[in-house]
Amino acid sequence: MKFTTTLLASSAIVGAGTLAFADAHGNMAKEMTLVSWGGAYQASQDKAYVQPYLEMHPDVTAVWDESSAEAVAKLRAMNEAGNVTWDLVDVVAADAIRLCDEGLAMEIDADEVLAAAPDGTSASDDFGDLLVSDCFIPQIVYSTTFGYRTDMVGDTPPSKICDVFDLEAYPGKRSLEKRPINNMEWALLCDGVDKADVYDVLATPEGQEKALAKLDTIKDDVIWWSAGADTPQLLADGEIVMGSTYNGRLFSVIEEQKQPVAMLWDAQVFDLDGWIIPAGLPDDRLARVMDFVKYATDTQRLADQSKYISYGPARLSSAPLVGQHADMGIDMAPHMPTDPANAQNTFLYNYEFWADYRDDIDAKFQAWLAQ
Repeated sequence: MKFTTTLLASSAIVGAGTLAFADAHGNMAKEMTLVSWGGAYQASQDKAYVQPYLEMHPDVTAVWDESSAEAVAKLRAMNEAGNVTWDLVDVVAADAIRLCDEGLAMEIDADEVLAAAPDGTSASDDFGDLLVSDCFIPQIVYSTTFGYRTDMVGDTPPSKICDVFDLEAYPGKRSLEKRPINNMEWALLCDGVDKADVYDVLATPEGQEKALAKLDTIKDDVIWWSAGADTPQLLADGEIVMGSTYNGRLFSVIEEQKQPVAMLWDAQVFDLDGWIIPAGLPDDRLARVMDFVKYATDTQRLADQSKYISYGPARLSSAPLVGQHADMGIDMAPHMPTDPANAQNTFLYNYEFWADYRDDIDAKFQAWLAQ
């Protein structure tokens, strides 16, 4: 098999010296080390564009490393050691911005590096506002949103984010992530702050207290989660009436496990995931990565990824091509956070705000939790 699924520890990668790259006389490397998150998401990448690429290039092999959650720290260490062994790294947008700011990720011109849309629309226009960093190549839009038990909400299911704060209409336990991000924004929205003003308000001590005061109204009924799998399990067990988590996790509970759960899309918080190319790659490795990433992020390949996971493709031109789940045969478009029916009232995470305020607000939030 051309593709090696070996998972390498970073120390082994740095010291191994076993990657069989081609020489540097204008040739492309024959092996890539790709870094992602493991699980269903990495599997969707493998099926949608890694395996098809390798079939087109039978002399090329690839190795996965599941270290994306530690990408910033590990790229810093590799850079200090002068031995960057990763070729392409999947990260969330906030980490891409940090890596770019630190000079650890390569800046690119999207219209030179990435494929245009089939109708000739430039890559920069096709990706649009999702190009949040000069180093970031978006792949998917995912969201943090709410699922609820259909058998625990009576005859009128929740339809608005502020129903989460309505204990009278929807009594029972909720689950929220054990961090301020998203929770503070939702709290302000449900305390009457306009969407456009949320981050201006949250930048002030008074705004932070306002958000915490709103969260206080449901604090005694909240189960706090740290892992994305927690809320789906709590919903499946009937321990909560509603809870936040990633939309792909809820898709699994609803469609794969057939639990009595439905989605509350209102004020879902969009976030992005995509590739960065480590800075300073040798010419042969960089040439291979450039060839691969142009293929892997074209319109069809990003649409193909949605056959395996319910995350929206980052290209506008990919959305009309979203079809059925590869195994279950169900239409995937209605399960995408970017589907027009689901995206009527979305909230885009402000990466720059949280880069500036995360430490201070997190300390305040954790102190509030401990009260």
